[in-house]
Amino acid sequence: MKSVAEIIIEQGLSIDQLVEKSGLEESIVTAIATGGWTPSPKQRQQIAHALEMQVDQIVWGHKTPVQHIWGQGPG
Repeated sequence: MKSVAEIIIEQGLSIDQLVEKSGLEESIVTAIATGGWTPSPKQRQQIAHALEMQVDQIVWGHKTPVQHIWGQGPG
């Protein structure tokens, strides 16, 4: 299984193309692709459909480094 970012790179898609295909707002698609947003079930379906994949073939995680949660920056 791969993330949305990995899949769009493999498929040669841009964020703009994924926005157009999914029907979601650019800010949401960007946040999903960068791991800054965990999409709702409906948003997952829209992204998966746009990528011509099944929802369960994609890793849907919110990536927040632990350091930022505790107020510590890297290094």
